[in-house]
Amino acid sequence: MAIQRRLRRSLSFEKKSSSLGAEVPKGHFAVYVGLNEKKRFVIPVSFLNHSSFQELLFQAEEEYGFDHPMGGLTIPCSEDLFIDIASRLSRA
Repeated sequence: MAIQRRLRRSLSFEKKSSSLGAEVPKGHFAVYVGLNEKKRFVIPVSFLNHSSFQELLFQAEEEYGFDHPMGGLTIPCSEDLFIDIASRLSRA
């Protein structure tokens, strides 16, 4: 569980003081993940090169097409699955 919290902190970047929303560092992009409640994660662009992340993108396309309900890329999988995939990609 501690690994998931550390990963969540390292992947998710929220700026609470800004009314414009959270900033995304250069070389990263934001995604929304979850089956019911969506959680925002900021992840490296390099994830796009990995087949396991590309599969998540395919699922998002199948589920939402290009109309994402959160206004950004929404990935329809459980938060636990996403954290597992992201942690493996971070180590690669």
